[in-house]
Amino acid sequence: MFNFVYNNKYLKETRQTLRNKLTPEEAILWNRLKNGHLGYKFRRQHSIGNFITDFYCPIKKLVIELDGSQHLDNEEYDQERTNYFKSLGITVLRFWNNDVNKNLNGVLMKIEEKLTK
Repeated sequence: MFNFVYNNKYLKETRQTLRNKLTPEEAILWNRLKNGHLGYKFRRQHSIGNFITDFYCPIKKLVIELDGSQHLDNEEYDQERTNYFKSLGITVLRFWNNDVNKNLNGVLMKIEEKLTK
């Protein structure tokens, strides 16, 4: 794959800001993904093309996105992102913030399922 697609320099400042301002749900999930807790390394706020992902596992080419209520109005944009990632052979898993808050173990099970495929 082309290296310029990943972590574009012009998005560096935005990525850093997002890393420093995780939502509560992102922080909860990040605690379970970081340091290889699920057997794979994840990156947070990693850019691919013009998009910044919430979490990305490069070895498994897996993007994990957490969606809050603002995503109800952005379905078209979210679909565009997903289609772009798919065009690069990247799988996208989406979860609602509410899923992380009320069923974190279920979220982690679905992520582990994708990681072991």
